[in-house]
Amino acid sequence: MSSLLFTRRAILAGLTTSVVVGYPHHSRAQPLPRVVVTKDPSCGCCSGWADHIRAAGFPVEIRETSEVNRLKIKLGVPQALASCHTAEVGGYVVEGHVPADAIKRLLSEKPQAKGIAVPGMPVGSPGMEVEGTAPDTYEVVLFGPRGLTTFARYQGLRAL
Repeated sequence: MSSLLFTRRAILAGLTTSVVVGYPHHSRAQPLPRVVVTKDPSCGCCSGWADHIRAAGFPVEIRETSEVNRLKIKLGVPQALASCHTAEVGGYVVEGHVPADAIKRLLSEKPQAKGIAVPGMPVGSPGMEVEGTAPDTYEVVLFGPRGLTTFARYQGLRAL
């Protein structure tokens, strides 16, 4: 009798394994959300940043306007964090030359914030690469109702 139970258990275990193994998995990574970049038509470094974001797998839509500052105000970008372009992704604001890895982290962690920013235009940040020049060390700043905090630090594209 016990050998009969073992056989039934073995058969049931085998069937269960084949169902689980044969079942299509839906754990593939979700596609990254669209990044909408608003920039001045004459800005070239903004296009370089958009290329960096595209290369990281984000779909990118570029909107050109000479009224970028109005958008910054509307979205609540603090004046001290302003840069040359403003992007929107996943309900967040991304201001300036923020590395794609920091955006992916923001979307993964989902902090209570309006967004992240790289103030100014640090040499070596995405879109601001200068051949033969050492990259600056800079901060990615998280901003929102709780104020400003350091979200990440980079030297060029390398997280510190």
